[in-house]
Amino acid sequence: MLLIHQLPPKPDYFRVKIWRRLQTIGAIAIKNSVYVLPFNDEAMEDFQWLRREITAGGGEATVCRASFVDGMSDRQMEAFRPLADHGAASERLPGTGKAPMNKRGRTWITRPDVHVDRIASAWLIRRFIDPKARFAFGEPKAGMVRFDRFDGDYTYEGDRCTFETLLKRFGLDKDSGLRAIGEMVHDLDCKDGKFERHETPGFERMIAGVVKRNPKDDARIARGAELLDTLYESFPAAQQRSRSH
Repeated sequence: MLLIHQLPPKPDYFRVKIWRRLQTIGAIAIKNSVYVLPFNDEAMEDFQWLRREITAGGGEATVCRASFVDGMSDRQMEAFRPLADHGAASERLPGTGKAPMNKRGRTWITRPDVHVDRIASAWLIRRFIDPKARFAFGEPKAGMVRFDRFDGDYTYEGDRCTFETLLKRFGLDKDSGLRAIGEMVHDLDCKDGKFERHETPGFERMIAGVVKRNPKDDARIARGAELLDTLYESFPAAQQRSRSH
């Protein structure tokens, strides 16, 4: 997979931001404006998100599939890529406006093999947005609410991860406990060190344990919810919410 791009000369932060995204997903520079990943669904999704981000920022980008006649193979490219979860590292197309509040008892669909952002987002959805939510993984069908997907209703917006987007779109971002969790999720998912909360390394290890012990997505969401319930209750905002109900 090739990403061929031309970035606007300004602002500087946008150019740095795109460069960091490319580093995070493990893309290898062939030329200054040409980056390569081994061909697979994950690489396609990563590059498509980046293409739309570059276009939204005033640049130009093209994603294509190519074959090298000689030189680097997919296996060699993989050897240079960092061992990380790349599925949610790139930014998605921003949405706009507040979310409607009539999404009750809906099926919420996301990508399979859930990790920190999708686990935390599923917990947030079921606890604060749609208590009767059902979750599905794979290709969406009509009527499903899509989250943390390239074509998502709720996904990355600006520099916010999906969890942070849900907080903002559903008016939950005034809750300091949820904001704190959002900051941890952001740093683990975006890998940009924006907040650097002292709780984040411990949270990372616990989520890693949930993922390792539970190969099925439904189980990851269920076990992750227990962890996040406990974590949330440790914040004063949760205690105040409990006293007010």
